[in-house]
Amino acid sequence: MTKPNPTVVNNPWQALRQFTAARIALGRSGVSLPTSAQLDFQLAHARARDAVHLALDAKALSSRLSESFAGNTHCVTVSSAAGNRDTYLQRPDLGRRLDAASRSILQELRQNQQPAANYDLAIVIADGLSALAIEQNAQPFLEALMKRLAPENWALAPIAIVRQGRVAVGDEVGEIFGAKLVVILIGERPGLSSPDSMGLYLTWAPRIGLTDESRNCISNVRPAGLSYEEAAFKLHYLLTQARQRQLSGIHLKDETGTAGGQLPQPSRNFLLDEC
Repeated sequence: MTKPNPTVVNNPWQALRQFTAARIALGRSGVSLPTSAQLDFQLAHARARDAVHLALDAKALSSRLSESFAGNTHCVTVSSAAGNRDTYLQRPDLGRRLDAASRSILQELRQNQQPAANYDLAIVIADGLSALAIEQNAQPFLEALMKRLAPENWALAPIAIVRQGRVAVGDEVGEIFGAKLVVILIGERPGLSSPDSMGLYLTWAPRIGLTDESRNCISNVRPAGLSYEEAAFKLHYLLTQARQRQLSGIHLKDETGTAGGQLPQPSRNFLLDEC
């Protein structure tokens, strides 16, 4: 007696899915995806859309940061020139600039510093295209970064939390504070398996009008991607090099792989056989 064909045909490479969140080896049902794979895709798409439209709870984030750093870190919340989410999504140029009220707040904050502050680093946090990424990753990452900065006496500007912000808005904040360096933590465009990915952008001598070749980027910071410790290690290296060499962007390379390891070496390649 001939057995009936199974409804779903498994892909022989399915075992590799334990090593990646990528949609590989999904199998097939006839000439189509199996129903379970199709439903997983729709769920991931819904989560990505939710991440884009989720509003950042800046007040709660500010409170958590103040508690985490025992009141030694002052946070200020400002907004970009994109007044709401719809405008932000349709007008990237407005997300790159502060609105007039926010500029005044930061300028006043800077002017009231007595004696006049001489900041080494301004830290900016912006929702970008995933407030979810900032909600989940900004605080634990900053805790890892501060452990590396604290022994070196970096003069830090107040942390600026920017609503409806894009990467370049960090340069305006850094310019207003007169900081030598600015780093912006920002929610990245969600992928279908990564709605919570945070990016880091570093700029030496930040000022309005700089473009992407002036910045260094560290991407995919999240528990399922680049760990907080490794991201803090890389950013600390770039910050140190940028300050020593007074440059960033295309002239500054991530050479942490040749600069001496301070992190555990990664496990061996799982694709290679044991010797």
